[in-house]
Amino acid sequence: MSADVGIQDTADRHNLRLLILLRWFAVGGQLATICVVGFAMDVRLPLIPMFGVLWFLVALNGLAWLRLRGASAITGRELFLGLLGDVLALTAQLYMSGGATNPFISLFLLQAMLGAVLLDLRRAATLAVVTIAAFLALTLWFEPLRLPPRADGDLFALHIQGMFICFVLTTVLLLVFVTRITRNLRDRDRRLAELKQQSVEEDHIVRMGLLAAGAAHELGTPLATLSVILRDWRRLPFFRRNTEAKQELGVMEAELERCKSIVRGILISSGELRGEGVIRSEARQFIDDCVQEWRKARTPPRLDYRNAFPACTRMLADVALKQVIFNLLENALEASPDWIGVEARRDGERLLFLVSDRGPGFAPEVLANLGKPYASTKSGPGRGLGLFLVMNVARKLGGAVTAVNRPQGGAQVTLALPLADVDPEPDAP
Repeated sequence: MSADVGIQDTADRHNLRLLILLRWFAVGGQLATICVVGFAMDVRLPLIPMFGVLWFLVALNGLAWLRLRGASAITGRELFLGLLGDVLALTAQLYMSGGATNPFISLFLLQAMLGAVLLDLRRAATLAVVTIAAFLALTLWFEPLRLPPRADGDLFALHIQGMFICFVLTTVLLLVFVTRITRNLRDRDRRLAELKQQSVEEDHIVRMGLLAAGAAHELGTPLATLSVILRDWRRLPFFRRNTEAKQELGVMEAELERCKSIVRGILISSGELRGEGVIRSEARQFIDDCVQEWRKARTPPRLDYRNAFPACTRMLADVALKQVIFNLLENALEASPDWIGVEARRDGERLLFLVSDRGPGFAPEVLANLGKPYASTKSGPGRGLGLFLVMNVARKLGGAVTAVNRPQGGAQVTLALPLADVDPEPDAP
């Protein structure tokens, strides 16, 4: 099931629950009306057929409830058939209680309005035509009310009272249910807009990934050539005699290997070297290795690191998650060159990785647009793309990234990943 279909199904399920609730109100209201009119007012009604219609509505609600428990998507056709059943039940009750002269004939308007809100144009128009046809039919064919002799003179007053009760009932039901249905539809539209934005962002990431993979391929050849040249230089007499030059050559080779490792990481994360970038690892050790590798490469003046994550929890460790951690640390170092605080811990069923700094913090507009590309106050390269990529990778892994400004100054970024995703298989006893 696609995501947009799932969002529509969620809205339809909420609306079906409201229709079930409205139908229970109809059953209760009709039962109360039959009892008051038939017994308190001594109006002779065909009670057995009218109670039969109530049982039909109860059965219709039972089917709708079973449908809600099903796994398949709710369709507009099912909502239409449910509303059509309500119209037929109302028509039957009105036929046995005065037809169009019954003041509760206006309840047809409620059914037509619910159809206009819930259904597409074709089905809503069909339901409206059915209600109009039912109204016209009830002006011609109906069972007249058999009032007691003492009520004949008060017929008009009773009709006005019934119209008032119907008006109040219809107004309240429209206010309550149409408002809730409209809220469901707004929530659906909001989720669809978020899904569209996510699709745009993922397309942006794909294009960036293709560009990075292409650059990695292009860099592979000159890096390999430089590696061969450096090995040849090491055999030259000059480098054998000159200790300082030999040491600098070693530094160049180490940096070249680091460049090649970065290129390999890009290719692995883009799927070029499938199978080499994902391994099962002990979570605490994986986080330690990532932080220590970054510390060795960047040598920050002060890094306060605390790993409180419990041992013996395994996870799927890949280049993408490793790059997320590197990116968070890199951003913190850029904002606060003198100090970085890092903490890893478990919070219920989540893995938390917190990175703090003593920099200027996030501007309000950056926090409001956190994770959007180019939403950054930085004037240099990147301009927020790092955090944009971090948030999207975290979202792919089922997690989230949040950022706040610390009361004592600086900022804190938290990476939260559900353990159900990072630890998909229980360890063997």
